[in-house]
Amino acid sequence: MSSVRLRPPAQRGELRDRHEDGHRLHHLLWRLGPGVRVCSSAVLGGGIGARAWILNAQVPGGYPRVDPDRHLAEIAAAEGLTGPGAGLMTAADVAAYTTGQDGGVTATVTAGLGVRGWAAAPDTATPAAQAPEAAEVPAPPHRPGSAEVPGVPFRPGFEEVPAAPFRPGTVNIVVTLPVALSDAALVNAVATATEAKVQALLDAGLDCSGTPTDAVCVAAPEPGPDGGEPFAGPRSTWGARIARAVHTAVLAGARTAP
Repeated sequence: MSSVRLRPPAQRGELRDRHEDGHRLHHLLWRLGPGVRVCSSAVLGGGIGARAWILNAQVPGGYPRVDPDRHLAEIAAAEGLTGPGAGLMTAADVAAYTTGQDGGVTATVTAGLGVRGWAAAPDTATPAAQAPEAAEVPAPPHRPGSAEVPGVPFRPGFEEVPAAPFRPGTVNIVVTLPVALSDAALVNAVATATEAKVQALLDAGLDCSGTPTDAVCVAAPEPGPDGGEPFAGPRSTWGARIARAVHTAVLAGARTAP
């Protein structure tokens, strides 16, 4: 049974600019309106719930603040946004965003890949992941498994570079769908988008699964009595569309990212 089709969320973000501390910065803004819910790992408004807007804001290198959620709320207030929203940050050039579309699904990506590596990394990577932002320091990625194979010397990856904190949200993905998804399908959609991101990074020739601060938002209409589409895995109808749209957008961004 197909889900009840309500008003779909805005498919494309609106590119806006602002000035902060002598910097001209950009942000992407989705005005979702009522009847839309979002599943996300966003620093502001993360989780699953009704959201009236999504904001993907650029911050300068050497980001000095330690309250990104409050900062995003300030940007939202300056835009006149009201109600609950989801906010992401990145030091990548937001004006260089890329998009992918497939069967009614739109994926919008901002990509900065100067600090990247594999998700499964030695414990030495953990403390740096919690630090505030500083300049990105490109370094060799960690190849999983070498430390665990007897007789194979461990080759340090980016995690063993002297602790240099990195930029928030270096690969941000916002996906919008025209159909409602169940709770489980929303969570599955985030997983599908992440799998497609990794596939695109490898297809771009990058030896990594992403950056330590990537974030994903999936926006879809609130479900009707039928509960929404039950599946969003990569071989389901809507999951396959999500995967292709995200792959297209991430691949384009990865090929041009610094």
